[in-house]
Amino acid sequence: KRAVQDAAENAGARDVILIEEPMAAAIGVGLPVAEPAGSMIVDIGGGTCEVAIISLAGIVHSNSARAAGGDAMDDCIRGYIKRVYNLHIGERTAEEVKIKIGSAYPTGEESTMDVCGMDVVTGLPKTLTITSEEIRTALKDPVTLIVDTVRSTLDKCEPELAVDLIDRGIVLSGGSSQLRGLDRLLSKETGLPVVVADDPLSAVAEGTGVVMSELDVLANHNKR
Repeated sequence: KRAVQDAAENAGARDVILIEEPMAAAIGVGLPVAEPAGSMIVDIGGGTCEVAIISLAGIVHSNSARAAGGDAMDDCIRGYIKRVYNLHIGERTAEEVKIKIGSAYPTGEESTMDVCGMDVVTGLPKTLTITSEEIRTALKDPVTLIVDTVRSTLDKCEPELAVDLIDRGIVLSGGSSQLRGLDRLLSKETGLPVVVADDPLSAVAEGTGVVMSELDVLANHNKR
């Protein structure tokens, strides 16, 4: 935090206010962060999965998993295809596979996709057909880590805030929160209602914009 603040000040900023990413995401999706009741946000971006329980404009409990973001999911897909089929695919191809047929929980609509890459043995281009069930297997480790991170954060939650979460549930934000079935899996594992934000990709940016225009909303939070 000091490094970020020093860098901003050295760049000429007159005043520097830091905000945690899950707090910005919570504000961006419209959670009532300033109320005394508890709200829970799970922000799954490209690099990390950030989980936070928020109340009274502050983060009560938080947790972070570095190997559970979208980039880690892409790496797992690439590793699986290379290990099983001896096919090396690029990062963009892996992301496309994740978006088109990736899932965290059976959706009842299994699908397939043709994947192009370089055969590791022959060194020649090759195309194969892969199923959504296989990709679900490939994504097991990062998805399990997301579930474990959410559950470990809930384990720290005070009873009063836990009661609030039963009613309010968990909100997912970030691009990788759109992985099919992830909301259903988290709901099954936690027993809480889980919803994906209407615009999960821009939640952090929207929340940061709100903070910049209404800094008094997080006055107490920024003093910590």
